[in-house]
Amino acid sequence: MADPQSVLVDLRAESEDLDRLVAPLPADRWAAPTPAEGWTIAHQIAHLAWTDGVALISVTDPEAFARETERAAATFETFVDDEARKGASLPPAELLDRWRAGRQALLDALAAQPSGTRFPWYGPPMSAASMATGRLMETWAHGQDVADALDARREPTGRLRHVARIGVRARDYAYFVRGLKPPAEEFRVELTAPDGELWTYGPEDAAQRVTGPMIDFCLLATQRRHRDDLAVRAEGEDADRWLEIAQAFAGPAGPGREPQSPTRPRPVDRPESVDRSESVDPPRSGHAPGSADAASAQGDGAGA
Repeated sequence: MADPQSVLVDLRAESEDLDRLVAPLPADRWAAPTPAEGWTIAHQIAHLAWTDGVALISVTDPEAFARETERAAATFETFVDDEARKGASLPPAELLDRWRAGRQALLDALAAQPSGTRFPWYGPPMSAASMATGRLMETWAHGQDVADALDARREPTGRLRHVARIGVRARDYAYFVRGLKPPAEEFRVELTAPDGELWTYGPEDAAQRVTGPMIDFCLLATQRRHRDDLAVRAEGEDADRWLEIAQAFAGPAGPGREPQSPTRPRPVDRPESVDRSESVDPPRSGHAPGSADAASAQGDGAGA
């Protein structure tokens, strides 16, 4: 079980990195489009401010959170976009202040929780570490959209291990959300962290394997890059199929991103095409959803 305090330290650092990216922007740059269709930089920050806010409600007022989920259920198809649009309509300085205050309040609230406490969410209840890990994943993923909009390169950090672990633990969820039956056996996942350390998940002798840079796997699992643009390798048909559908966020399957480079042969043992005969058509939305820790939808999220 992860130490909630260490995850909170990483969440603060991830938020501060994104803050340094947007704080110097002139007001007109907040209207710059990001790769998420229909979402500007302001939409991205507004989404983070809103989800931090509902997470804080979950931690401090479960009854109010229950009412929030009822309201969301009534507008399931649009509530995420609606809330982002509301926040994006604020003056950038006000929106930035709101995000800063909300994320600090959430950090303080999570840090004060007794060990073992669980909070309601849009899936099963989450621990403090799980909640913080989910917030870190969202902050990193939406921060990537902002960085792409600004043509800025972010230096990968060891905090990616939290995002990667959610992506690995959410394997079965990616199948379920598409109406598919997950493989029965565990996969072996070996990811090289930015500092060169190898992070491994699953049995060493598993027949189905995924290997590659941790940053690439995180970009794939959060659907911020197309698989053809990443150096993530699959060995085995089931592992290969998973990489076609992987997602580290709760909710419907997202539309993903178009490849940025011409299609190239992948260094994998894979069939010519993925069999989608058992799948359902995933709904498309204006952005890759990320309002909840996907791993929490199938149990306790990564980091818990």
